[in-house]
Amino acid sequence: MMKSISVLALGAGLLACPALAHAGEADAPSDSRTIVVNGQKQSDTIENAPSTKATVTAESIAATVNAVSVEDTLKYLPSLVIRKRHIGDNFAPIATRTSGLGASARSLIYADGALLSALIGNNNGNGSPRWSLVTPEEVERIDVLYGPFSAAYSGNSIGTVVNITTRLPDKLEARATALVNVQDFSLYGTKDTLPTMQFSGSVGDRFGPLALFASWTRTEAHSQPISFTTITGTTDPAGTSGGYADLNKLAQPIRVLGGGGIEHHVQNTAKLKAALDITPDIRATYVLGVWTDDTEGSVDSYLRDANGAVSYRTATSGVTTGFNSAVYTRDALHFSHALSLSGTSPKFDWQVVGTLYDYAHDWQNNPSPDAASATTAATGFIGTRNDLPAAFAGGVGTIQKQDGTGWVTLDSKVALRLGKGDAHTLSFGAHVDRETLNAQTLTLASWLDSQSAQGQLRSASHGNTRTFALWAQDAVKLTPSLTLTLGARQEWWRAYGGFNTTLSTAVNATIQQPERRFNGFSPKLSLEWQGGRSFAVRLSAGQAYRTPTVGELYQTTAVGTLLVNPNPGLLPERARSLELALTKQDAHGTLRLSLFNEVIDNALISQLNAATSTTFVQNVDRTRARGIELAVDRRDILPGLDLAASLTYADAITSKNTVFPAAVGKLLPSVPHWKGSAVLTWRASPSLSLTTAARFTSRNFANLANDDTVGQTYQGFYKYFVIDMRATFRLNDHLDFAVGVDNLNNNKYFLFHPFPQRNVTAQVNWKL
Repeated sequence: MMKSISVLALGAGLLACPALAHAGEADAPSDSRTIVVNGQKQSDTIENAPSTKATVTAESIAATVNAVSVEDTLKYLPSLVIRKRHIGDNFAPIATRTSGLGASARSLIYADGALLSALIGNNNGNGSPRWSLVTPEEVERIDVLYGPFSAAYSGNSIGTVVNITTRLPDKLEARATALVNVQDFSLYGTKDTLPTMQFSGSVGDRFGPLALFASWTRTEAHSQPISFTTITGTTDPAGTSGGYADLNKLAQPIRVLGGGGIEHHVQNTAKLKAALDITPDIRATYVLGVWTDDTEGSVDSYLRDANGAVSYRTATSGVTTGFNSAVYTRDALHFSHALSLSGTSPKFDWQVVGTLYDYAHDWQNNPSPDAASATTAATGFIGTRNDLPAAFAGGVGTIQKQDGTGWVTLDSKVALRLGKGDAHTLSFGAHVDRETLNAQTLTLASWLDSQSAQGQLRSASHGNTRTFALWAQDAVKLTPSLTLTLGARQEWWRAYGGFNTTLSTAVNATIQQPERRFNGFSPKLSLEWQGGRSFAVRLSAGQAYRTPTVGELYQTTAVGTLLVNPNPGLLPERARSLELALTKQDAHGTLRLSLFNEVIDNALISQLNAATSTTFVQNVDRTRARGIELAVDRRDILPGLDLAASLTYADAITSKNTVFPAAVGKLLPSVPHWKGSAVLTWRASPSLSLTTAARFTSRNFANLANDDTVGQTYQGFYKYFVIDMRATFRLNDHLDFAVGVDNLNNNKYFLFHPFPQRNVTAQVNWKL
């Protein structure tokens, strides 16, 4: 890892050399931008993205959002849905205007220039963003860009780009926050009160040209069940009773036997930031993030045997496979590094950012419910069935390791302002990234002891993807009110070193995958007219290629009886996007209306084959999404009353599918017709604010053919309407309090998993 960091720093320095020489000239003029206080704002200036943007600030977050983790801060922004299943959830991707919750690789998430998007996958599991590296208390602002209209970003920006900016101190500061959340959950036979406790603290100061900041957050959370053990039919397993009758998503009768994946998390996030003003025009910044996770997943069986004892039987033979797969432990240690150099002058800005994200340690252990996976001559132990409840005390199992997985990025960006009145703003840059997948599953003599004898290799997945890109963009002022922005991005992509090993019945060998290459050119165009009375119209068009992730190409996983198959032959998806945005802005806020259209060829979509218990990613010939988005952000609609609201209609369908014609004309997975949110805040006094918020979506579907006709069930996707409330009170300049409730109306809905029911948050914040 240290070798990678050294290479990262060296690369950043080499790319910066020409810019350093220029910026260090003694007679270089300076202006109000001389001190680069905010690196992300300067990056925005360089990129000059011609995209629709939504912003939340630290002030609005504190007043309006019951934010336990940073992804909470985005939940009221236009068209976004964050799949956060509970506090402590590590798998929370974004759904956007036109892409669903299983398309994590269509979004880019950054924190102070460090990539948090896990572009090793395109799913709502290990492909989810690493949100845990940022805490709400350190956020200064978050800017969200919609659509692939900036040449500065790869095709992973098809959905959205989220730029999180955290603060740096200008003087001595210290802060501490204590938070408690309590959820009351009741569904089927599970009824429980689930507490969460969180503490965070930070300290920072400036010593002349050097600013230092350190923070630490500890979260201990308890979740509701995120899965349910079910069997088909109308009766419980022989010799048991207590199950619940229901329908699965295909409207087939099932018995719900118990809840699973009931998680207890203990997570820690530590951050260290250092910023050095080398000269009044040049700044060097380093950010270190460290995240640890200790999670236990358990089950709640509803079944009882003839003697009234708890039973975990899911079949006549006594097998407890469904329950076993929902019992696990996870242990992780991740590191994030970001090193940047930046400079500014009246006519010339530059920035070099290198990042490294490392899964230094990432293990998940499960008990094994079948003899075959627990037997190995290599270690000398002979496995027998390790069914519940015996597995609670130990016994044979498996361990899945992802140590060595991660990514490295390097970006160099320059902006030149040319001509009279900055008639041209010319931006250009280079980008390199590498994603590495390294995952293996082995048998374990004692699944509760990761240091016990490790035996037979059950599966392994390895591979790399690499992208090199050059981009340029020119914003030309044709007239004082008319600006034309032309951009282009050229990418060279390579996938290599891929192999799979699995002992399942589907694949029973080590397969060395062939190397893949692709070159793609993506033009961009935007025309914006600034009219009178702060009225603007912008027409944007862009093409983007989203190449397959290393996980889609190479990762084979088995979870319980479900096998996930990779496809090394997948093609890149090509998106062609259009947006017409009309904006009115004044001293009280903004009003925006956007019309959008997106066509994606070879769309990469994951589907489940229930007959074979396998999931697979396929290239769908063509998808089409068009719609309209209305966003309002107004202050003082009445004295002290603020409103932020949005409403989105999208018609996102499969328009061509030669392999599966039944999907044509049907809604894309987890992209509903309607989404909306509204946040009403009353600033009753300088010390007191009261907020009521609502968010909703219409009916979702999980399958391309929309044949999952039951949404309000485990693995189904349903509509929801949720009301949230928050009150904040500032006692003085050093102490404030907040109390809030999410899902006040206690809507019990599913987005594959059951989502949190009514929960209350209380927090106290202190600052120096």
